[in-house]
Amino acid sequence: MPFELIRDDITRVRADAIVNAANPSLLGGGGVDGAIHRAAGPELKEACRAIGGCKTGEAVITPGFRLPCRYVIHTVGPVYQDGRHGEKELLASCYRNALLLAEAHGCESVAFPLISAGVYGYPGEEAAQVARDTILDFLKTRDMTVFLVFYDSASFRVGRQMADGLMKSIQAYIDDAGTAPYDTERRLSGRNDIFNGLPLASQAPSYEDGAPRPASGRPIKSRQTRRYFAETVLAPDQPEEKAPYPAAPAAFRTDSAQDRAALDRYLQRQDAGFRDMLLRRIDEKGMTDAECYHCANLDRRVFNKIKNQPDYRPGKTTVLALCVGLRLTLDETRDMLDRAGYSLSSSSKADLIVEFFLRRGGSDIYTINEVLFAYDQKLLGSAAE
Repeated sequence: MPFELIRDDITRVRADAIVNAANPSLLGGGGVDGAIHRAAGPELKEACRAIGGCKTGEAVITPGFRLPCRYVIHTVGPVYQDGRHGEKELLASCYRNALLLAEAHGCESVAFPLISAGVYGYPGEEAAQVARDTILDFLKTRDMTVFLVFYDSASFRVGRQMADGLMKSIQAYIDDAGTAPYDTERRLSGRNDIFNGLPLASQAPSYEDGAPRPASGRPIKSRQTRRYFAETVLAPDQPEEKAPYPAAPAAFRTDSAQDRAALDRYLQRQDAGFRDMLLRRIDEKGMTDAECYHCANLDRRVFNKIKNQPDYRPGKTTVLALCVGLRLTLDETRDMLDRAGYSLSSSSKADLIVEFFLRRGGSDIYTINEVLFAYDQKLLGSAAE
């Protein structure tokens, strides 16, 4: 685990092995096959020539040569006729045999193109469904990271299950949320603790010539926000005065052992942290740890960090992945996010998509990730944080 969709040129993907959608001769061709041969160099063709070909549905392996991978696994997909000539079984065999070959050579990560979906004519949505089902079935009992690589947005189509208007419903949900862009103009770089809450230079007092002036009297441009603040608010003849920290409430002053004991008792009443609540939820759902991180499309090493390091703070997409994997409700998910220091935001398209599925209920993480991928958003779960 996990299974990830990515947009990239497969010849640039850093994995232990990449898979080539080859022709039976193995000597190169068009599309992905040609691109891999060009990137690997002439040594790849010589290695393939020595193998002597490959049958449809089977797989063979060669070194990666000049590619950023250890191996290239070559598999020959079926030419699509009408779907009634064993095409689905042969295509599934391509993925299965390639994965078994990668496992036999100690690969922890492997990247696939969408096999047979190019010149071999396999319908894209059906090809993606076969790839997803076969890969996920393999990963049920294996710890391997598998990438399904799409060259660009046009080469990816959300699966058939999305064709019933679900995508329109998601878009309507996003539109109804009235997402507004964040006001980045007010996000000042640098000493935000000093400038926070002060007016922008464009709102500074104006003079007869229309240009705002600092204390020195020199006109400044609106883009010189920080200089304006430095010369007017923190002018050299007006040294900065640091406000004293507010006094602690009487109930929390720790000038005696009795007061310190009272503070300790108060802090002990805090809610369970994210890790403790996660383990509690896993028990409540009757799941094992392995079932949890598999359903969350999460790497075992990331899960073990969360479980074994009490102070470890997972990323937001990891928290959401675990919530989806545990089939939590929207309110339960918000509670888990809060314990990890996050929240769902109506100004985030990714958050709205996840929220849509949580309200709808019953969706697995792979379906949610397909939609996030279609919207160019970060996927839930990951190989490593």
